[in-house]
Amino acid sequence: MTEATYEAPSGARYSEIAEDLAVLGRAFGLVAVRECRFLSDGLMNGNWRLDTAEGSFALKRIMDVPLSSARRNLAVLSVLADDGLPVGSARVSSAGDAVVEVAGRGYCLIPWMEGSHLPGTALSMGQASDLGVLLGRIHQSLNSERVAGLLPQGPEPVTARVITPAAAREEADRFLALIAGLESRTAFDVEATSSLAERKVLLEKYGHERPAGEVAVGPVGWTHGDVQHRNVLWRDGEIAGVIDWDRIRVRPFGEEVARTATVQFGGEDGFLDLERTAAFVAGYQSVVPIPVPALADAVERLWWKRMSDYWQLVFHYDRDDHSCDHLFLPAERFLAWWTERREAVQEAFAAMP
Repeated sequence: MTEATYEAPSGARYSEIAEDLAVLGRAFGLVAVRECRFLSDGLMNGNWRLDTAEGSFALKRIMDVPLSSARRNLAVLSVLADDGLPVGSARVSSAGDAVVEVAGRGYCLIPWMEGSHLPGTALSMGQASDLGVLLGRIHQSLNSERVAGLLPQGPEPVTARVITPAAAREEADRFLALIAGLESRTAFDVEATSSLAERKVLLEKYGHERPAGEVAVGPVGWTHGDVQHRNVLWRDGEIAGVIDWDRIRVRPFGEEVARTATVQFGGEDGFLDLERTAAFVAGYQSVVPIPVPALADAVERLWWKRMSDYWQLVFHYDRDDHSCDHLFLPAERFLAWWTERREAVQEAFAAMP
């Protein structure tokens, strides 16, 4: 590893990687590593591309889930690949482990998959449908008999806390007080203050419409947890790979359908592309015929979660992690747009194949 060209990330967050690479190269049996390049696109974990004599690999420092969960999830990938899904099987170390630990830091290695990330309206209508079909196939494979021995029995029904309007307002006030106490304010602080005030107005106006109860409607099972443009690779107009399987968890299928559509076709654009959302849902429905009421319930629950959640501010102020700052304002614009058009959004999710 010492002869490889090494491109260091900016800042000190991954300062240990240069030392860790030597250990990782030996553990994973990598031959003639020529280049190690940091990938700045990742939000939650550290990612690098390693070019070696036997090909290229994606090296990930696992930071967003417990290493035990990462090991479990990585073991599933080979079965999904055998089912024909476009996933890469994790490389196993000389000790037979898919996760190698160096001073308490965990890493995994997966063969590099070529492709491009296509956000939002960069997808054609046919590709939007293909993405829905892919998500349906993922749900089928994750809940097949072949995977059953690798994943534990999940809870059913699945419950999720529905935050009260009062609690959501209290959290907004916490951040407002935190910002007010700063010695000096950045542009982000000013924008956050304005957005929090607007959020409180929405909570006051629509708080009485939050979903009732904590039990979701519809089929439940193992899900990927983060299918969206950052984790889907396209090549020659077709899906070439699905990456980042850190968040495999039991969820209502409708929850992942709603989240994938709103992140892929909305969010950062400040509005939801309803036509592509309908094509995506129709593609999913052609594989997994989830009842429309289950989708309707999932969409409303996701809307309220966005209304009552401030995760980007938690990262920024509570964790001093600014990696997701750029997502905050687009998400606020999208929430306002969605809130005013909830009926139209529901109609898009009611599409049938």
